[in-house]
Amino acid sequence: MNKSNKYVCIHGHFYQPPRENAWLEEVEMQDSAAPFHDWNERINFECYAPNTAARILDGDGFIRKIINNYKRISFNFGPTLLSWMEKADPTNYRAIINADRQSRDRFSGHGNALAQVHSHLIVPLCNPRDKRTQVIWGMRDFEHRFGRKAEGIWLAETAADTDTLEVLAEEGILYTILAPRQAKAFRKIGDKSWTSTSEAGIDPRRPYLCKLPSGKSIALFFYDGNIAQDVAFNGLLNNGKSFASRLLEGFTESDEPQLVHIATDGESYGHHHRYGEMALASCLNYIEENGLAVITNYAEFLEKFPPTFEAQIHDNSSWSCVHGVERWRSNCGCHTGGRSDWTQAWRTPLREALDWLRDQLVPIFEKQAGEMLNDPWQARNDYIDILLDRKETRIQAFVEQQAKRELTKAETTHLMRLMEMQRNAILMYTSCGWFFDEISGIETNQILQYALRAIHYAQQVSGKDFHPKFLKQLEKAPSNVYENGATAYKNYVVPTQVGLTRAGMHYAASSLFERYPEQLSLFNYEAVSEVFERIIAGTQRLAVGRAVMKSKITLSEKQFSFAVLYLGQQNIIGNIATDMDRDTFDQMKKRITEAFRSTNLGDVIAIMQEYFGKEKYTIWHLFRDEKRKILEQITDQSMRQAENTFRDIYNDSYQLMTGILRSGIPVPVTFTHAVQHVINVDLQRFFQQERLNPKELRKLASEMQKWNVTLADPSAFALAAGERIFLEIQNLKESDITLEQLQILNEIFDQLAKMNVEVDIWQSQNFYFYMMKGFKAGKWVFASEDWQQAFQKLGDHLRIRA
Repeated sequence: MNKSNKYVCIHGHFYQPPRENAWLEEVEMQDSAAPFHDWNERINFECYAPNTAARILDGDGFIRKIINNYKRISFNFGPTLLSWMEKADPTNYRAIINADRQSRDRFSGHGNALAQVHSHLIVPLCNPRDKRTQVIWGMRDFEHRFGRKAEGIWLAETAADTDTLEVLAEEGILYTILAPRQAKAFRKIGDKSWTSTSEAGIDPRRPYLCKLPSGKSIALFFYDGNIAQDVAFNGLLNNGKSFASRLLEGFTESDEPQLVHIATDGESYGHHHRYGEMALASCLNYIEENGLAVITNYAEFLEKFPPTFEAQIHDNSSWSCVHGVERWRSNCGCHTGGRSDWTQAWRTPLREALDWLRDQLVPIFEKQAGEMLNDPWQARNDYIDILLDRKETRIQAFVEQQAKRELTKAETTHLMRLMEMQRNAILMYTSCGWFFDEISGIETNQILQYALRAIHYAQQVSGKDFHPKFLKQLEKAPSNVYENGATAYKNYVVPTQVGLTRAGMHYAASSLFERYPEQLSLFNYEAVSEVFERIIAGTQRLAVGRAVMKSKITLSEKQFSFAVLYLGQQNIIGNIATDMDRDTFDQMKKRITEAFRSTNLGDVIAIMQEYFGKEKYTIWHLFRDEKRKILEQITDQSMRQAENTFRDIYNDSYQLMTGILRSGIPVPVTFTHAVQHVINVDLQRFFQQERLNPKELRKLASEMQKWNVTLADPSAFALAAGERIFLEIQNLKESDITLEQLQILNEIFDQLAKMNVEVDIWQSQNFYFYMMKGFKAGKWVFASEDWQQAFQKLGDHLRIRA
């Protein structure tokens, strides 16, 4: 076979379930992702970022190349994931966007990136309007980020039916990727008879044309399921050359152009399989360097070799359910392999409950939005422009473009509530809510948050309360843990609800501790202070204020007055009122501040009750991350006291403990606990100090060995060490790197090795590797022989030959 007719394409579907609080639209801390803040952050560190700079090693395990995998593979990113990454890791975000731009030069003007249906809905199960909105939102999001129109699109779970393909073709999509079992029949274009895939299977090495009832058509690529299975589940990513060999085995002896291609979750390359990104890079490099095949992407291959065969698909089919799309609407038997005795009979009533809610919201939206807008459903399609840029000026431009007439401020807020009602009515169908085994799982709770928010907006705009009937619907959904789905919903979803009043409560409590509380941004809310006074008396604090809380989403505003008292530890007592006039507030403020200054806390509490009533809030009403931040501030003093006690034991009893140790007598547990605590605290602080002193680390390493101390949190320590080393290496200026800087870094690496701490250094390797290119190009010179040896030793630590 002619090698120039052998093509390889690897597709990665990069996606994370939505994790943000549906009311705050920010991802709150997830303890299970420690030492990272949340799972997005963790998987980004393990997978998405490393794929922008994947290592290729030589025979001795040293780095010889660093490549951006996204330049060589086909990929799609979930829009919600990219939205998170754009804020959380802009450097990595830009590397992905730039990789697509650079891939166009490599692949005949065709970029590697595909769009994705926006919110990861199972599109065949959507109604016609939601189908189209999902495609339009996905395409517009893609165009906004990548600066070009999408040629292909990824369907969530590759779920497809003919109607879905019709929408794709109508919106100008050229191709999509499907699983081989989704092919129903095929034939050579021009032939009359079809060959069923149940008889012959589908050949994945060519594109297929799918002619649609409307007369339009779309190209389909059916990936190689066997190789994809080996990548995802059978250890093929253990070795890059083995990966390459497995791909090359997919070719047949033919002179026709052949495309061996696979599609898997992109998280396989680094998260599910550690160093999977290196196996991917090694695989592609091995194929290219040895001229074994041509690396391509789908759009380039499609342009070079248009389909000569056509195919039909099984309607309502997908890649992750052998029963079609039943995993997202019935107890089909597909599950994640957890408890075999658990049922997924909750899936049907859950979908029925959401369908019922969706259908209740439609007439409200059509009637009320129709009174203000030229075309409400077209406006919903265009609402993606607001989701991509929530500036108030952008909202005003949207209103001017869509409205029949000029809207008042109140009408604009009303319209935004209607649009958000519809947005949440779409998000509540995110596929992850049905994928797992139990209705009370975090993924299902997430989509039910969207449902609750849609119900909340519906009540605001129409006065109708759909919540009681929605709860009745959820009662029909069996739970493996709780009485039913409604019980789980009330336990986990209802408490997440946030409105302007609760945001005001949060502002009031946090104003006790924030440095500049006069203007404070709280996720989707912004507080602007009209009056504020904070009085501090030792550990006790009083804050009194009057402010306006504004939603950045709907532009709605609410004025509130508050008084909040901090008594020490976790004891916060607060009150808030939304109907207090200014004169009454001024009177309350005068009385309560006088009472606090006179040290009469009983009067303070009595005055709060007189003006605000009996209902109070505490620290437990705060948003999760802010609650943690304030609790850390509160507990800091207690922790310092505990540390001082342990340090006194450590210092005062050091000689005694040493004598006991040398005598072969077990050191008392109280002493060992003190030693463990002090050394771990000092190790943690070592990488936080302004200037690193290797002698301190050497001493701590020696103490660890002497007392047989273990790290309290090895992952967190390794992460902190790796990040600080990266910071120090970034501070190396090529034209002015001192010998002392190099020696400090080398000594730190030596001591970490003695401590058996494995630090993730891929970011430091990147910086050093590209710095090495500068020396090799003659841009800089080695200062001295000692300097050169130190620089080379640092390269050894980083596994890069200098």
